[in-house]
Amino acid sequence: MTGSLYSYFYNLTLQSSPAAQPSNPKMMVDRYSIASFLIFSFLIGALDASAGDADPLYRACVADCEKTGCVGGRCFPHCKFPSDGVANDGPWYMQEPLYLKWKQWDCESDCRYNCMVEREKEMEAVGNGPVKYHGKWPFKRVFGIQEPASVAFSALNLAMHFHGWLSFFILLNYNLPLRQGKKAYYEFASLWHIYGLLAMNSWLWSAVFHSRDVDLTEKLDYSSAVALLGYSLILAILRCFNVRVEAARVMVAAPFLAFVTTHILYLNFYTFDYGWNMKVCVLMGVAQLLISAIWAGVTRHPYRWKCWVVVIGGGLAMLLEIYDFPPYQGFFDAHAIWHATTIPLTYLWWSFIRDDAKFRTSILLRKAD
Repeated sequence: MTGSLYSYFYNLTLQSSPAAQPSNPKMMVDRYSIASFLIFSFLIGALDASAGDADPLYRACVADCEKTGCVGGRCFPHCKFPSDGVANDGPWYMQEPLYLKWKQWDCESDCRYNCMVEREKEMEAVGNGPVKYHGKWPFKRVFGIQEPASVAFSALNLAMHFHGWLSFFILLNYNLPLRQGKKAYYEFASLWHIYGLLAMNSWLWSAVFHSRDVDLTEKLDYSSAVALLGYSLILAILRCFNVRVEAARVMVAAPFLAFVTTHILYLNFYTFDYGWNMKVCVLMGVAQLLISAIWAGVTRHPYRWKCWVVVIGGGLAMLLEIYDFPPYQGFFDAHAIWHATTIPLTYLWWSFIRDDAKFRTSILLRKAD
């Protein structure tokens, strides 16, 4: 392909030389426009492609698979079903089974995956390491799950948040004294309940997204993560500055809620800007960690060491997102390990929340006496 483009541009150069220039200026403009367009298209394609999907052997494998439905002796029934799920070689009522259709696996997806597996085996045999395909490392599927390690760790984070929220609920309603009307003394109880629900929602969609990466699951995962980070920042400000009056809470939270809502709408309905989203998430995450760490030290909270461990551990874990490396044995990449590190931190964080509830309740009870 490169040789053909070179020959084409060489011929264009000869034709545009003084000896061969046409008398019609419009033809010159057309030729220069065509040449510029082709160069621009070629550069865009080179910049947009990953090393794996730019490989001619991989491309040829995918093209052949989409025609024959087979790769290396393995044939896939999905190649009888295009993207709309209707069989190519059967009557209209032949539909792909629902338990397969919901994952949106089609001929192209299966061909890309199996051609990737074959190319990785070939490169490993000659001593070459893994490369990315369509922007992603070559993960091994398990029961149709794209990134099984990330799914498993996301599910464990979800379980850990559920355990933490449930133990917090039991502590407030059954183990600590209650006010008249069976309300908890801890003024931030309702805020932490909302945090628990948002955290569980975020990890649920993280597991779904890593199970099957499509446009809908990606947007749900990113939107849920942004909502959790935004609310966590609001909660950190309210707790650390001990904002207890409802009207004051609304005034503090309103601008942050407006920004987070606008950002989510921007991502979903205008343009999905990964770079901008990363900056927003890092800014909210770092701000929350710094506020919590400084507050724990300034107030000399009796359980501040737990808060500091979570802050330092969370900061170090974020480095895994920067230091990207291929998945070990096709399963454990930097992102999956980052998910794994947040599991013990989540347990410790909910332990700190429970201790804070006990601490504040004891202070309020002493004042009541």
